[in-house]
Amino acid sequence: MDQQLIIKFWRKSLADEAFLATIEDELKAVLGKTVELEGYDVSAKEINLFMLTADPRHSFRRAKDVLEAKGIHNGMSAAFRLVGGAKFTSIWPLRSTRKFTLP
Repeated sequence: MDQQLIIKFWRKSLADEAFLATIEDELKAVLGKTVELEGYDVSAKEINLFMLTADPRHSFRRAKDVLEAKGIHNGMSAAFRLVGGAKFTSIWPLRSTRKFTLP
């Protein structure tokens, strides 16, 4: 698993953050051994979920189904990079003009 997938949740777009208590277990159930969940980075404006994967686009598509079912997909963005790398490749939202960054 040489890629790091980051899913960013914009806090202002979330009704609440209750989903954080169960989302890792739900993602693990769907993604299985194709990802290694690394945890969260929480700031005043955003919550970043980190995971290691060999195929970040495929992993994101499967994770997105879980997030859509919970109703939290509208206020998120996603990107991936090589583990330890600095350059992000944005994958969500499609046609995003915003540069993906971490706090």
